[in-house]
Amino acid sequence: MADADPLRPDMPASPDRPDRPTSEMPRPRGTGHYVQRARGGWRRLPLPVRILLWIVGILFALWLMLFITKGRFLKHPFERMLGNRLERPVRVGGDFQLYFDPITIKFRAEHMAVANTPWASRPAFFRADLIDSRIAPLSLLFGDKYKVRWLELRNAAADLEWSRDGRSNTWTFGDPGRKGEPLNLPLIRRALLAGTTLRYRDPRMQLDADIGFETVKAQDTRFASDVRFSGTGTMRGRPFRLRGGLLSPNQTVTGGRNRLALRAEAGATVLEVSGTLPGATEIEGADLRLLTHGPNLARLFDFLGVAIPETRAYRFTSALTKAGEEWRFTHLKGRFGDSDLAGRMTVSLPDDRLLLKADLATQSLDIVDVGPFIGYDPQRLERQGKAGAIQTVGGTPRVLPDAPLRVEALRNFDARVRYDVRRVRADNLPVSNIGLTLSLDRSLLRLSPLTFDMSGGHVSSDISINARTEPVRTSYDIRLSPTPMGKLLSRWGVEESGTTGTIKARVQMTGLGNTLHDSLSTSNGRIAVILPAGSMWARNVQLAELDIGTFITKMFQKKLKDPVEINCGLIAFTVRNGVAAADPIIIDTRKNVMLGRGGFSFRNESLDLAFRADGKKFSLFSGQSPVGITGYFARPGIDVISPELVARGGAAAALGIAATPLASVLAFVDVGDAKSAACGPVLAGATAAAQRTKGGKPRDDVGRGTTAKDEAGKGNARGNKSQKKKFLGIF
Repeated sequence: MADADPLRPDMPASPDRPDRPTSEMPRPRGTGHYVQRARGGWRRLPLPVRILLWIVGILFALWLMLFITKGRFLKHPFERMLGNRLERPVRVGGDFQLYFDPITIKFRAEHMAVANTPWASRPAFFRADLIDSRIAPLSLLFGDKYKVRWLELRNAAADLEWSRDGRSNTWTFGDPGRKGEPLNLPLIRRALLAGTTLRYRDPRMQLDADIGFETVKAQDTRFASDVRFSGTGTMRGRPFRLRGGLLSPNQTVTGGRNRLALRAEAGATVLEVSGTLPGATEIEGADLRLLTHGPNLARLFDFLGVAIPETRAYRFTSALTKAGEEWRFTHLKGRFGDSDLAGRMTVSLPDDRLLLKADLATQSLDIVDVGPFIGYDPQRLERQGKAGAIQTVGGTPRVLPDAPLRVEALRNFDARVRYDVRRVRADNLPVSNIGLTLSLDRSLLRLSPLTFDMSGGHVSSDISINARTEPVRTSYDIRLSPTPMGKLLSRWGVEESGTTGTIKARVQMTGLGNTLHDSLSTSNGRIAVILPAGSMWARNVQLAELDIGTFITKMFQKKLKDPVEINCGLIAFTVRNGVAAADPIIIDTRKNVMLGRGGFSFRNESLDLAFRADGKKFSLFSGQSPVGITGYFARPGIDVISPELVARGGAAAALGIAATPLASVLAFVDVGDAKSAACGPVLAGATAAAQRTKGGKPRDDVGRGTTAKDEAGKGNARGNKSQKKKFLGIF
């Protein structure tokens, strides 16, 4: 015991370690000891850390419970909660699984069905024998679209349907009377579909479609599966069919993209789309190529509910992608008819309303392809040329088109379009550099400005077509800047050389009607063509004046090509309810004053005008009798031998018999009493009532702005009463 601690005599030594007291040897420690230590460590942690760990622990416990049970116990709560949110019955008839695996949410349901809205034609909005998916959990909390990494559907069917009034649809859940929203599909990366169908109905657009989906094993090892789809349908009574495939990338291929190929056919109209997609339903950032061709581009736009003019056969290609809420068609190029077209276009749905934006250009526009823009049948024009613009109505030819404006289609969308044309190919229409800015805002269509160059002049116009009311109200304001007369009228017998005169004009009218013909037939307004001072030579002008003395004198003196010196001129019409009356027609030249009376009708497109020239100087040989322009817009005629001229010829014959042959000349004498015009009112485009002689006196030879053709412009009392209703039997 000598080795014992003298300070601790009561502590025995350890048998195996005589030098160590028994109290210092380690003792066995139970569970309570460790629990005690853990509690002490837990209490020493900051409170926020303890709360966080509690949350993590609870979540882990829930995750573990869901993982072990596969969440099958949530079946009935799921049906109840989802049904309340959708306000429609939801039923799962078979197995149900909902859990984290391990991070993504796995959702699996057998024999699942979601009921349809009460007005729908099918009882179920969605049903499937099996739905198996992997869902990104954060997408359920953040973002505007759910992200589905994997989706498997077996024998599934979806019913997408719009109500007849176009206000509601089957995929907008909640209140059945709630306004329908655009279809917003989840972002699906990969999919496997078997026996799956999609049904789409839109009575307002007259669109029905039934599409089937099947998944087959891909032949390319870079792709795991190929989702094939095909279907049929009708659009505005026209049948169509489509087919295509979507190749999903193999999971072993990093950065793989889905490859899409789609072909849709509606008769001779064909649309092909090919390229790659980030996901099966993920269009954002897609790299697609579009090709379309067919006999009429308007039929293709019918699928969008967009009204455009009819066209001849077309073929276009474009790059296609989706950025934000816009579908972008870039590098657009192709042909319609014998004209080219290039540019870009976007389609979007701001405020749930279709908006079409385009910036387009044509280098060469064939005149036949212009016709459909104002209502002519493109196929008829192609077959018959310019004769195709003429139709016979009630036994008379008509040239103003009767194609109605598609008012209902205009209510479906808005548009902002810029269209430029460098050159128009036409034999008798020297038009180039067309610039059109088009805007459509809730059925108010504006072509403003619409400009083009013509024969050295420039035409500016603003046209407003208001389809918000019934009937459509159209306002026209067309302005021709000063244009060289020789160049403008060279194709109608006016010589460019020696012609220095210019022409400027303005048309301001407003009419009602859904066609161009109806609009002009009810129009009111004014048409004015102003001729400032200048010279003009044309054989037909001299003959139209019927101053035989001047014509013969110039011929004998070899001055046939000397121009007519124009002081000022005005060819104006006042339009009342589709009937245009001369108000006035007066052209003051160095030797004559040419006057015109009568008018024309937009209603039946008839013409009845009379022109005469009174000499300012004495002339022995002067017809002094009207030259008539008669017929119709499509087939005008010139009546040179008027009744007045025949009467004067009869008088000349009588004088020749009764007196001497020289006396017969007296019947054709023009005493030269025509009063020169005051050019101020003429160049201002004033009405007949405002016209004055050079001496400042009111003119009594320009009519009263009516369609009468007599000397006073109003006829006798009986004729004055009837002329408002009838003008030579044509108005």
